[in-house]
Amino acid sequence: MEAPAAARKAETELTVTSPEQMRDLGRRLAALVRAGDLVMLSGELGAGKTTLTRGLGEGLGVRGAVTSPTFVIARVHPSLGEGPPLVHVDAYRLGGGGLDEMEDLDLDVSLPESVIVVEWGEGKVEELAEERLQVRIHRAVGDTTDEVRQVTVTGLGERWASADLGALAA
Repeated sequence: MEAPAAARKAETELTVTSPEQMRDLGRRLAALVRAGDLVMLSGELGAGKTTLTRGLGEGLGVRGAVTSPTFVIARVHPSLGEGPPLVHVDAYRLGGGGLDEMEDLDLDVSLPESVIVVEWGEGKVEELAEERLQVRIHRAVGDTTDEVRQVTVTGLGERWASADLGALAA
């Protein structure tokens, strides 16, 4: 008996040693995503979520500088070419309302036509898409200048079950 689509997954783990490598990882991720994809990013403050998203935006060829959307909650970056727009959301300040609060954002680009990246979205936006890519960035915490990050990329659902996440390795 086959596993339900949501139970199917692919996973890869990577070590990133600099902000430049995190940005490059985002560029490589751009080759795997397509319109309608939800990418959820989690990690401590300063882990590299926005840096990864900046590289993703560069790889997708979108307009505008990708910066943290903390104070605006969401930014839409239209495509400069034929690719999908990038919607970059920071769910940190959203309460427990999750998807209801996401709908209140009144995004001017429909979800199926965009690549949606949500920082701090765990427990808040999973309902947006049963099939999604989860990126967890782990870094040393405390008084450290260590740039090393352990990145776990997990693709959930049929969409990602056969994806070559190994292509994300440098």
